Amino acid sequence: MKEQFYQYIQQLQDTITKGLEDIDGKAIFQEDLWERPEGGGGRTRVIENGAVFEKGGVNISAVHGPLPVAMQKYFNVGDVDFFACGLSLVIHPKSPMVPTVHANWRYFEMYDKEGTVVRSWFGGGQDLTPYYLFDEDATHFHTVCKTACDKHNPAFYPLYKKQCDEYFWNAHRDEARGIGGLFFDRLEATEEMSMQQWYDFVTEVGDSFLEAYAPIVERRMDTPYGDEHRTWQEIRRGRYVEFNLVHDKGTLFGLKTNGRIESILMSLPPHVQWVYDHHPEENSWEEKLLKVLAEPIDWVK
Repeated sequence: MKEQFYQYIQQLQDTITKGLEDIDGKAIFQEDLWERPEGGGGRTRVIENGAVFEKGGVNISAVHGPLPVAMQKYFNVGDVDFFACGLSLVIHPKSPMVPTVHANWRYFEMYDKEGTVVRSWFGGGQDLTPYYLFDEDATHFHTVCKTACDKHNPAFYPLYKKQCDEYFWNAHRDEARGIGGLFFDRLEATEEMSMQQWYDFVTEVGDSFLEAYAPIVERRMDTPYGDEHRTWQEIRRGRYVEFNLVHDKGTLFGLKTNGRIESILMSLPPHVQWVYDHHPEENSWEEKLLKVLAEPIDWVK
C-alpha cells in the first residue's frame, strides 16, 4: 500500500502544481529536494510573488525510522518503527477576495522490531479559509467535497465535515480557522472498509481538490480591493498562524520527528498583522465573516 500511495501523491503533486501555475500565469513552483538524516526525504515545491498567489507550497514527503519517544507517548505505543508519506499544501493568494486553502492526504504505518506492520491508516482532508465570505464559493467548495464523499458512503460527508469544523477550531480564540471542508484521521481497515477501499476514498478526495478550489480563485482573483481589505486579510492571517503553531497535529508531528523546518513552516503567510484587541465595525462585511466563524454552518444539505 505504501508504494501505491507514494506513487499517487507524486503524480498528484504534478497535477496540482501545474493547475495552479496555469491560473497564476506568472510565477512557477521552485523545487527543492531534501533528505532526512534518520531516513527518507521529500520534494518541496514553493511558489512566491506570483500574479495571483503570494506564497504557497505543495510538498510531498516519505519518511521512516524509529518512532521518537515523544510520538510514542502521543500514539500510546512502545518502541516501534514507522513509515509516513503524504502530500501537504497551503496556498496564500495575494488578493483578500481569494481564500487561502489547505489540504493534505497521508498514509502511516507502524512496525514491530521484526518488521511486521502492526498498524496502518490514512488521514487528510481539505479546508477553505476566506477573508471575505462569498456564500456561493463556500457552497461550491463543500459541494465538491460532498460529491467526492458520496461516491463512497453518504455518511462520510456529514461526519468528516463535522470533524473538520471541530479540528480547525482556534480554541484560544473560540472561533473556527475558516469555513471547513473535510477532515479525517486514523482510517484503518474494518469489516466494512478495507485499506484498498480507504485508498480509493482518500484519492477521490485528493483528485477533487482542483475542482473544489480553482473555480473560486478564477471567479475572485480580479475583484477590486483596497488597502483596508488587505489589512483585514493580514489580521486574519494572524489567526491562521496561531492555529498552525498552537494546535496543528501535522506541524507537531514534523517538529517531533526532526522534519525539515523550511517545509513544515512553509504554511505560514509572508505578510501578517497582530492588531491589539481588533474588532470590525458592526454590520460590516468583516463582521459577517466572524459570525460564521463563531458558529459553523451547513453549506450543503
